[in-house]
This record gives sequence, structure tokens and C-alpha cells, in this order.
Amino acid sequence: MGRAFEYRKATKMKRWGNMSRVFTRLGKQITIAAKSGSDPDTNPALRALIQNAKAENMPKENIERAIKRAVEKDQSDYKEMTYEGYGPHGIAFIIETATDNPTRTVANIRSYFNKYGGALGTSGSVEFMFEHKCMFAVVQKDGLDLEELELEMIDYGADEIFADEGQVVIYGAFESFGGIQKYLEEKGFEIIKAKFERIPTGELKALSPEQTAELEKLIDKFNDDDDVQNVYHNMSENE
Repeated sequence: MGRAFEYRKATKMKRWGNMSRVFTRLGKQITIAAKSGSDPDTNPALRALIQNAKAENMPKENIERAIKRAVEKDQSDYKEMTYEGYGPHGIAFIIETATDNPTRTVANIRSYFNKYGGALGTSGSVEFMFEHKCMFAVVQKDGLDLEELELEMIDYGADEIFADEGQVVIYGAFESFGGIQKYLEEKGFEIIKAKFERIPTGELKALSPEQTAELEKLIDKFNDDDDVQNVYHNMSENE
């Protein structure tokens, strides 16, 4: 198995907290994607996000409201902002946000780092330590040959494919999202989830249980912020 599989296993694919927070974050993502076109048939990114929302059991009316918000001129305009920094014990962080007030968001992110013994960095300070990947999870078809699928999908930008609990997980380069999505849809795969991830390029850093607990407090603080969409780090999770 490759790096994506090991990272997925190590981080245990933790869910966002409660359902209301999940819906809020998905709603922002849908609104941002719908700015480029509110018809999912002609907007692949929006189509993928709607699939994600359905996988999280987000009500249809919430999805429709998020799309409608994108075309209403009186609604706030969300901006996607990425922040980088170090937590305690040298753990690198990338924080992805969607915000209507970048000044508020950067102040909050900085305060979280400072409170827990870390520091907000400059753009590019830790980004080089992560690979930006696209990820798809599809229903595993009966009799599917993963090696054959991987050979076929290399031409579409896939670089790692593995089975995981009845699903097939495909990773590829960030810019290959559209090509992989098109292939899967044309071949009749049922897409469960499609998203982007940042995977550490080096070894995950193992910490003591006490050190890990410190980092978990910082991670929880980030995740409790409504502007935060994703939190990535290079800490190994304790089993």
C-alpha cells in the first residue's frame, strides 16, 4: 500500500464534529462552487459536493438553499483562505477556511496557535511538506480487478487505488480531479465522496500520549471554528 493508504489509516478519517457543523461547512463549499454555475450537470465541482452532502445525509432543502445563496446578490461572498503554521512539538499545520471576513478568521487562527504554544506561519512555510491530492471513494463493483483499474486510470491522473471497507478509494494529483471524475461517471461507478486532501510527504511524527493530547486540544479548537473547513497536520495518531 502507498502513502495515501497509510495516511488514511493513521488519521482514522475522523469526522467533522456534530451534524450541524458538517452541514454548515458543506453549505459554504456548495455556495462557493455554485458561483461558477448553479447547474450540477454542467458544474462537476458542484456535482461532487452535492454527492458529498448526500453521503452526509444533508437535507435536500439545505443543498438547494446553499446553491440559491450563490446567486443572491445580497448574500455574503465567501473567500477560500489557507493558513499555515506550527503547533507545539514541531507539528506542521495547514488550515483551510471559507470566510466572509478574512480579518476575523486570521485573527482567530493566530490566537489558537498562540494559546496552545504554536505560531502562525507565512504562506509557503509548511505547504512544501504536504502533497495536494484529489480523492474519490466509489462503491466497489463485484469482480472488479483493482490492478486493471489502476493501470487504466493512470492515464487520467490516478496514482494510488485501494479497497477499503467495501469501497474503492482513488487518489490522484490535485489537477486531475476533473479527469478522474469524468472517467468514473462515464464508467458507471457510484461516487460516494469526492474531495481534496493534503497528505504529508515525510514520515508522520509520533508523539507521546501527553503531547498528542496537547495537539488534540489545538485541533479541536480549529474544528470548532465555523470558518474552518479542513485541518491537516503531520502528527501520527495514537492507536
